[in-house]
Amino acid sequence: MVAALGITTCVAYGVLSYSFALFLAPMEADLGWSRTQLTGAFSLSWLVAGVAAIPVGRWVDRRGARAAMTVGSIAATGLLLAWSRVERLTTFYAIWIGLGAACAAVLYEPAFAVVATWFDRHRNRALTLLTFLGGLASVIFVPLGSWLVHARGWRGALVWLAAILGGVSIPLHALVLRRRPADLGLRPDGAPDRVALEETAAAPTTRNVALGEALRSRSFVLLTTSFGLATVASTAITVHLVPLLLERGHGASLAAAAMATLGLMALPGRLVFTPLGGKVPRAAVTASIFALQALSAAVLLAGSSRAAVWCFVVLFGAGFGAVTPARAALVAETYGPGSYASISGAMALALALARAAAPVGASLVREATGSYGAVLALVLAASVVSGALGLAAGASAPRRVVEECTT
Repeated sequence: MVAALGITTCVAYGVLSYSFALFLAPMEADLGWSRTQLTGAFSLSWLVAGVAAIPVGRWVDRRGARAAMTVGSIAATGLLLAWSRVERLTTFYAIWIGLGAACAAVLYEPAFAVVATWFDRHRNRALTLLTFLGGLASVIFVPLGSWLVHARGWRGALVWLAAILGGVSIPLHALVLRRRPADLGLRPDGAPDRVALEETAAAPTTRNVALGEALRSRSFVLLTTSFGLATVASTAITVHLVPLLLERGHGASLAAAAMATLGLMALPGRLVFTPLGGKVPRAAVTASIFALQALSAAVLLAGSSRAAVWCFVVLFGAGFGAVTPARAALVAETYGPGSYASISGAMALALALARAAAPVGASLVREATGSYGAVLALVLAASVVSGALGLAAGASAPRRVVEECTT
């Protein structure tokens, strides 16, 4: 199931997120729509995805991810085909509103809920595999999508991408996913029921924190604020990195190479930091990730040489790649798997708002100050505060271990 989800999230992110930029120029030329009009639909879809994450999360908690992810894959496939035939801007926006809702059902949030339900001792391994495979999305689909647009035109490319998304994701979601280990006579981590009972006979049991209790807890506020600030910082950097480097006198080729390498550096970051959470307190690992991002911003703020640029790319990329699995593991460890999807969905709404506000906010700061120096300073400050709040959240997390099992 983890391998299947890694493949489907890779395809979903590649087709529904990373490929979007490839269609801007040809759609502008063909339909006469402005860049702002096109990207506005994309931004709106992320807001819709954040709102939809709440009901999708509740469905997943109650009925499992299988139906939600299968229906989401079918809907996304159909909407991509509709996009390939779009002629009106209002229709384009309606399609992306639908794609936003579909994204809530096929991206990381429901996949993380499956991992939280099916794994306990081996959760770090599962998250590492899932996010490593998902992290290949840009590596695979940016060049593939670019070739398809060149070879088939933007409308033909969308038909091919729809076929890939539907052909891969629909059968994997429908045939492989199961609601919970008990459906197959298993316990978490895949152990047979009788073996798991023997292994856990004297182990402490853990309680699941309900959605309402989690939302009222101090730890949820701290975690959401922490990851929200980190999302603002990372989104501002990734959206504005190319113009930032051009402003500092670097060429377009270096800026493009730095952006591409940033995505590649996310992979080793996930391989290092995600397993580390099994040996070091998860809150401390998360704080170290945010500290790495703060250090990368300080490097770029202090120097503008090529060496400084590549040092920034390595540091920021490693931290950026590790944030998503760190959040998934921290939420699962803090609140348990019972209401994981609902709690994660509530947090996802706040992060969607942060993701939508960051590009515009960074642009306003840049316009007000005349350079990207203030933006980098704010990214540094946001990363430092994120780390501090993450540590505080770990200290105030609900006590999940209750009493030893006596049966």
